[in-house]
Amino acid sequence: MTRTLTIPGEPVAKGRPRVTNRGITYTPAKTKNYETLVQEMYWAKYQGKDMLQGQLTMTIDAYFQIPKSASKKKREAMLRGEERPTKRPDLDNCIKSIADALNGIAYQDDSYIVEVIARKWWAEQPLVEITIIELGEG
Repeated sequence: MTRTLTIPGEPVAKGRPRVTNRGITYTPAKTKNYETLVQEMYWAKYQGKDMLQGQLTMTIDAYFQIPKSASKKKREAMLRGEERPTKRPDLDNCIKSIADALNGIAYQDDSYIVEVIARKWWAEQPLVEITIIELGEG
């Protein structure tokens, strides 16, 4: 079984937990809001469907908005994939925010993800495309 999902907006990395001066740990608001958006988008598309089972592979294509300052020539190279984003957020933290958000919703636990393909691209409109595939028994 395969599930696909498109999340509109700039990709958001998983923020490090913060600790108050009273010793209370909390997740940064930006991370929490993004994880909630991912969950809501998944529910809207797959509500009532069974969770994915067994070994999973996840593909994440993160599209970042091309800076307004980019020249026409550079913009075209970015859209062709010849120029790729090397800016923050780090790709591994983007993976973490998405995988954690889908825990208990798309799959029982993100420990079932045995393979991840993740890429950063430039685009006119920022978004994240996610594909999760069950690899089956094995």
